[in-house]
Amino acid sequence: MRVNGKKYRTIWFENNNVKIIDQTKLPHKFVIKDLRKVSDAINAIKVMEVRGAPLIGATAAYGIVLSIIENNDQSFLRKSAQDLINSRPTAINLKWAVDRMINKLSGVNSDKILEIALSEAKEICEEDVKFCENIGLNGLKIIEEIYNKKKDTVNILTHCNAGWLATINWGTATSPIYQAHKKGIPVHVWADETRPRNQGANLTSYELNEEGVNNTVIADNTGGILMQRGQVDMCIVGTDRTLANGDVCNKVGTYLKALAAHDNNIPFYVALPSSTIDWNIKDHKDIPIEERNPDELSHIEGFDDKGDIKKIQIYPKKSKALNLAFDVTPAKYVTGLITEKGICEASEKGLKDLFK
Repeated sequence: MRVNGKKYRTIWFENNNVKIIDQTKLPHKFVIKDLRKVSDAINAIKVMEVRGAPLIGATAAYGIVLSIIENNDQSFLRKSAQDLINSRPTAINLKWAVDRMINKLSGVNSDKILEIALSEAKEICEEDVKFCENIGLNGLKIIEEIYNKKKDTVNILTHCNAGWLATINWGTATSPIYQAHKKGIPVHVWADETRPRNQGANLTSYELNEEGVNNTVIADNTGGILMQRGQVDMCIVGTDRTLANGDVCNKVGTYLKALAAHDNNIPFYVALPSSTIDWNIKDHKDIPIEERNPDELSHIEGFDDKGDIKKIQIYPKKSKALNLAFDVTPAKYVTGLITEKGICEASEKGLKDLFK
């Protein structure tokens, strides 16, 4: 997708380095950062210079490549793989990508291992681009149906950033929106700011602006009243891990949006590539929910009057904070899952009919 009219992907390989868009600097600065060592990739994932389940997976895949460049030794590779998996616990794509890389490299001679690793990492990225484009084409049908009935702007609410900045290109939740915009269907996006890191305000609104898609940033608790007023036609969100039974683990606050949508008879869709499906965990209580630094809640970053980026504390130092990064939306509140292979009901049968 585009930044200042120029096409970019979120991650690429160049001159033995991995290039990323540093998302901790957005929307105030556009910075391309080099990852030179596997430790750089691990840190980028941890501090959320890269984020979003598909992009985390791609970064981990390239982390394996950097590990081989740094030290072409099997014990170092195994340790690097485990460190990458441990960098963030909730998004299933991370482990999926590392396992895929290690399986591909099993038994490969040391003189060929870098070439094969780089090829596989690039393939993971190319697959994600195609999957996300197909998610968009499949989800476009839903938006078209609403528009054909309404004959007016389709208002879509989304939470967090499941846009191209969370993938390699297109995004998951945003891909149907971009496809609709491309086709000339008038769409308007309500972008939840998504506290505490404000990915909706900082990233979703940013990328929609760059693509010319009409959008409005709203406080996280505004969605309910907009639904009551008839100002939301549908919800589309992404997911960091979807269980085989259709339960969806996504950015904290997603569950509350699904409840509000259910109460107001508004369709609530989840967009995901198959790499985000966890076929093993049966109970959502077994999903590892990441708990992040409480400073993300107590402090906020932005421009001051002089145009400098400053971080300030916004509540009392003595106050405690709990910063859970994700919640789980039960399948019964999900209208459907939009995947690269089509749209299905949020259930084991629905997913197996598409993927098994």
